[in-house]
Amino acid sequence: MSPRAGNAGPRTLAFVESPVQLLNVLEWAHTRAPGAELTLVVLSPLDPMTRGQLRRMAELARREGHEVRWEEARGGATAPFHTVGSLTGPLRRADRVVMGDPFSRYVQLLLTITRARDLVVVDDGTATMEFVTQLARGERLVRWHRKGSRPGPRDLLFAPVSRAARHRLTPAGGRDVEVFSAMPVEETPEGVTVTANAFAWTRARFGPPRVTKGADMVGTSLVETGVVDADRYLDAVRSLAKTHGAARYFAHRRESTEKLHRLAVETGLEIVRPDLPLELIARRGPIGRTVLSFPSTVVHTLPLALAGTDVRVAVCDIDPTWLTRTASPRAGGFLSGVTGSARAAHRLSA
Repeated sequence: MSPRAGNAGPRTLAFVESPVQLLNVLEWAHTRAPGAELTLVVLSPLDPMTRGQLRRMAELARREGHEVRWEEARGGATAPFHTVGSLTGPLRRADRVVMGDPFSRYVQLLLTITRARDLVVVDDGTATMEFVTQLARGERLVRWHRKGSRPGPRDLLFAPVSRAARHRLTPAGGRDVEVFSAMPVEETPEGVTVTANAFAWTRARFGPPRVTKGADMVGTSLVETGVVDADRYLDAVRSLAKTHGAARYFAHRRESTEKLHRLAVETGLEIVRPDLPLELIARRGPIGRTVLSFPSTVVHTLPLALAGTDVRVAVCDIDPTWLTRTASPRAGGFLSGVTGSARAAHRLSA
């Protein structure tokens, strides 16, 4: 029996597909629903690094007293039918649904099933900023690095489900929608409650860390998503590492093995593959006195997770010449906005 099985609070289902989403569900539960019994549903991806981090985060969730359901949601052609079928009953009984990625087709499909009147979108980094803006403007839900590109055949086929999900995520008729985020929210949709994620759970459970004299670098998957040119990225990493004396490079879970090998050979950096989200790794320590990053979620979240320490987070702008020819027309402006809105991070020129 769960240590919280005696509570009679709302029946809450949370859907996550990444370690960061799972971390922020724990942050939301700590801040907004302390003592609540939560059923966490992991819609497992295929990427081995992501799966490994999710396994570790699932163990932390169980230690907090939450139930965890691991769904092999992408394990073959019949997996989606099995997953949706097994979740239909719990979804219809749930009073509250918490989700980490409103852009996910899986999550959008599940939203068409639930009758929950209380919907919560927890932090998924820069995607959260884009979601809130699109919801406020009544736009179709599309990830920022794909915005401006023409919808593909699968997008058109899925369009009715996406429209239905956007309707469900619009407050109306007693349906409450909350966004729990550490990211800056400038355009708040009417009726949506925005709650700040201050990483209170992370700071309560881990650290404070030992701070070293050197510098660490944080990797990004902008090359893998087709936004930034690989050669330009490598040059930028080499220059930053040399200028600031960085020794370690914390890889993003979606960075390719080939790119990381090239970075190690050509820059001399020690490549670290974290087994938990970087906020927890940094809070546990050791961590460099300076943490270097490109525009990403961590320039907003690390200063919160490391509050009370002497660590300085520095973010390097993306030069427009680094963008690929296939990058979204608004990629440069969006990334600049991510950097400029990170008030607790020190800004470096490209």
